[in-house]
Amino acid sequence: MIAAPASTGRSWETAPSPALVVDIDGVVRDLNDAARAMFPEVRPGLPLRHGTPAWLAEARTDGIVRGVVGDRAWAASPVPHDGVVTWWLADESDAEAAHELLRRERRRVAFLTDASAALLSSLNVERCIEVAARLAAEHLAGAAVVLAPPVQGGHPAASCVRGEAVTLSRLKIDPADLPGLDEALRGFPPVPSRWLDPGTAPSWILPAGFGPATSIVVTPLPGHGVPAGALILLRTGDQAAFTEQEEIFARLFAARAGAAISAARMFAHQASTSETLMRELLPPRLEQLGGVEFAGRYRPAQDEDRIGGDFYDVHSAVDTAGGESLAVLGDVCGKGLDAAVLTGKIRTTLRALLPMAEDHHRLLSLLNTSLVSRDDGRFVTLALASARRDGDAVRLRVTCAGHPPPLVVRSDGIVEEVDTGGNLIGVLPEIRTSTEEVLLAPGESCLMYTDGIVEAKGGPLGDEMFGEERLHTALSECADLAADAVAEHVQMLAAQWVGPRPHDDMAVLVITAPRSPRRPGTP
Repeated sequence: MIAAPASTGRSWETAPSPALVVDIDGVVRDLNDAARAMFPEVRPGLPLRHGTPAWLAEARTDGIVRGVVGDRAWAASPVPHDGVVTWWLADESDAEAAHELLRRERRRVAFLTDASAALLSSLNVERCIEVAARLAAEHLAGAAVVLAPPVQGGHPAASCVRGEAVTLSRLKIDPADLPGLDEALRGFPPVPSRWLDPGTAPSWILPAGFGPATSIVVTPLPGHGVPAGALILLRTGDQAAFTEQEEIFARLFAARAGAAISAARMFAHQASTSETLMRELLPPRLEQLGGVEFAGRYRPAQDEDRIGGDFYDVHSAVDTAGGESLAVLGDVCGKGLDAAVLTGKIRTTLRALLPMAEDHHRLLSLLNTSLVSRDDGRFVTLALASARRDGDAVRLRVTCAGHPPPLVVRSDGIVEEVDTGGNLIGVLPEIRTSTEEVLLAPGESCLMYTDGIVEAKGGPLGDEMFGEERLHTALSECADLAADAVAEHVQMLAAQWVGPRPHDDMAVLVITAPRSPRRPGTP
């Protein structure tokens, strides 16, 4: 028997922690009662390797070593003294279990974070359903099915087996065939997995080649106010049945998947609604009316908006008084969606006032009254042109209200400014306007434009305006051109000038007297 470890006396023999005294040759010199109970085959005088696991018998004495004895996790700490080493063992099973629980929770949190990022990376409903099925199959089950609410008689669905591609389909099924599914699709709490008999599961929930299900989880996909669908998790073969904790975790994932699918569905609905409204706000397709050519071009301040504060319309003589077509070009203050909303209201109001189109001043006064009553400081500039054929020529009555005066290009390339003007619409209770008559000979055109054309900044330093001089020059090159060619030429030059730089809305509207057809025998 050797001396007890330093400063412990013989109390170490009754210590609750196992302790073994080993010499430099690996021979056990002594052990306490706890060590004898733990290692019944270990005896003083025998090598440590007899009766102890290899991780302890072969351990170096320069640090703590860890290993398993039975079903418990232990840590052995060496304490050298008097030419021997005392190995003190401490049970770390509970601490290891706590650490493993922490690691598992961290993995789950990381998965939910990554899953949320993947699910929210797309606002496409089909893509969200596909991602949800793939993530669920890879991390929660052997296979997964995501079922959306019915659309046009069928349920959009995505099914996936772990390690395989996702299959998208539209299923015509009765949700009542699978207990808990009908309730999940309606947003009710899930049915516990232990209540579901995998043997009665309908064949449509089993992906091809998956095999019979041995455990099933059905949980709702909660959305924004309405259910986004249901998630079905499947296990087969020797895979363990779903535990209660796994079901809870599946519901956490389902909440994120449901929110993403619901957001994508809401975005799709809003996009469809916006597209419908936008079609009403987009500039109309123009053509020849009453023997007069009309053409327009529009470029919004932001290409993705497609709409803004500049607009034009041409109304047929059938809709107006006096047998004249009415061309309208306007510029609402502001840009983007806010300006587009006011633009739509102004266009609707003008359409209602068409029976008064013969009197430009009266029409503009009524429009001014409607805008002033809004009391929101918003205003619009307008240019009106009533057009009708007069033999081979086209006669115009042109009125501007706070808008740049239109330009006329004659057949010889001379550019003239129409002498008309007036104040802004929507600012003062009363407006003043002046109307000018213009006669266009065959091949001559009248250009109405918004200030976004002349104020477009470009040039070498990007700070020089396109300006009226360049506009006059561009228009002088358009003598005898068709209305569509004139509009395209002016808009193209302004767009080239500004390049990719930010710019205001730009719109042009061209009225042209068609060239007279050649008579036989004329050059």
